[in-house]
Amino acid sequence: MTTPPIIHCDKLTKRFGSFTAVHDLELDLLPGTVLGFLGPNGAGKSTTIRMMLGLSKPTSGTVRLFGEDPLRGRAVRARVGYSPGELRLDDRLTVAATLRSWARLRGGVDEAFRDRLIDRLGVQVDRHVRGLSTGNRRKVALVGALMSRPELLILDEPTNGLDPLVQHEFMCILEEVTASGTSVLLSSHILSEVERIADRIVVIRAGAVVADGATDELRRGASQEYRAVFTDTAPAPSALESLSGSRSVDSPQAGELRVQWAGPPRELLRKLSEYDLESLTAPEPDLGTAFMSYYRNDHSPELSERGAW
Repeated sequence: MTTPPIIHCDKLTKRFGSFTAVHDLELDLLPGTVLGFLGPNGAGKSTTIRMMLGLSKPTSGTVRLFGEDPLRGRAVRARVGYSPGELRLDDRLTVAATLRSWARLRGGVDEAFRDRLIDRLGVQVDRHVRGLSTGNRRKVALVGALMSRPELLILDEPTNGLDPLVQHEFMCILEEVTASGTSVLLSSHILSEVERIADRIVVIRAGAVVADGATDELRRGASQEYRAVFTDTAPAPSALESLSGSRSVDSPQAGELRVQWAGPPRELLRKLSEYDLESLTAPEPDLGTAFMSYYRNDHSPELSERGAW
């Protein structure tokens, strides 16, 4: 029997007047999965998340949260921990009062777990929210999202403003809660964080999905840079530009070529073997490389017409 998704988006679309922020978006999040949700500012990530939570109504298409319409089945929100990208906290309250207020709205929390989170993230509960820095406000929001041990965490730029030590501690906490079965939708510009924890990646561009797959698969599918150094004169870039996997070729200095290559390198290696090659290096592609690859190399006519890049 197929496990139903916790989040299911079907042709999800959101327009603001003549501007389409999200276009026919298809997305599923299965239980126990950590999904990295990637795209630059303006790609439609936060708009999509707001529709998932029932905070914004789709123009067309559907979104289901735990099988229900989040606009109508508001009880499902109690099963979600949410940290928004743009924080709005009540400046009149202390941090302790803020957390108590959120706990009442949720109908109670695991207080021992909340206190451990406060300690690990270095939250100063006696301070007024008004005087908190961006990073300290973010820590309050993260405690609020985690303290009820929700089934689903939706995190929009969760480490924005945190210092490196707190970022590291938060990622350790996140690994612990996901190991216990919590599902996560993680939207972040810090690609190393997503690569560290995500099982699957969805990349959106101009509100539409341009890549969706396992993290390792997307990384392997990225264009990779090969640096070839020759014992004598390097061949002209045109000798490699016609190869099927070649994306770009340049010669930064005499006797050297750098090749952006997509796919298996067999054809490239055969061609290079025709020359006196001194060395060939190819660093392992990371998620950042894959991310930029999917943005630069997508040639969808529909996206091009919409001015996606």
